[in-house]
Amino acid sequence: MERGNHSTVTKFFLSGLTDQPELQLPLFLLFLGIYLLTVLGNLGTIILILLSSHLKTPMYFFLSSLSFIDLCQSTVITPKMLMIFLMVKNDISYTECIIQLYFFVIFVVSECYMLAAMAYDRYVAICNPLLYSIIMSQHKCLSLVLGVYILGIVCASAHVGCIFRVDFCKSDLINHYFCDLISFFFFINLSISYIHFECYSLSRLMNTIFPTLTILISYVFIIISILRIKSTEGRSKAFSTCSSHISAVAIFFGSAAFMYLKPSSSSSIDEGKICSIFYTIFVPMLNPLIYSLRNKNVNTALKKILERRSFF
Repeated sequence: MERGNHSTVTKFFLSGLTDQPELQLPLFLLFLGIYLLTVLGNLGTIILILLSSHLKTPMYFFLSSLSFIDLCQSTVITPKMLMIFLMVKNDISYTECIIQLYFFVIFVVSECYMLAAMAYDRYVAICNPLLYSIIMSQHKCLSLVLGVYILGIVCASAHVGCIFRVDFCKSDLINHYFCDLISFFFFINLSISYIHFECYSLSRLMNTIFPTLTILISYVFIIISILRIKSTEGRSKAFSTCSSHISAVAIFFGSAAFMYLKPSSSSSIDEGKICSIFYTIFVPMLNPLIYSLRNKNVNTALKKILERRSFF
């Protein structure tokens, strides 16, 4: 196949989440409210960690990075989704679609590896508490976060580079509410080479399985260390430091794995559209709630800042 994109496609049409007109306005109001909560929660978490002297630890540094990723990921997807609910013609230009896909892949891959980095941080804190400050130094934390973003950028560049090298057929309909990888490969009728498809399949396996294995291995050692603690109070305290992260991991990887590891077909994509709402819309909103409501240090820091503002 000759290289290069020889199609005349300049824009695509997004099928959206539903084609029922009576549901457009209620869904718009619902997801607008979710997006506002997402922005408020994640931006508030970042500001709180920056302002509070009690949250200057590696754990909260990673949490602020996760909040930044969630904020950016939601902003890449949700505004266009809201426009689809209000517009009659759900079109998106070719350039805008590629840009949305590029940044979506950056942030979704970054979130996978950020959750893995946070699991490693909890492993060091519980299994090697005396060496925690030495192992998780400021330089180590910065290197981990930088590595997370580099992996996201490399994966996004590779995927978008492959898309630029394929030919589009006549169909310009994307059966999704945003420009996702699966919708590109299976619902725009791309003339795609076997090598490109294999690269895509290998990438989605690595970006899902490798972070998952890292998290599972970390928590195997964490559970072993917790079981060795004699006091019930000590076990409860150790487990409470991991419970929020476990909840976030289960929601994110559960929905993402269903979407990207399931064999692709027309029916699975329709199911996947609903499932993808969890990791593109709900997870960015839930993460600040999960980490703040179940974290005494975050609640204490928030109370102190509110009391300081009331005093002034």
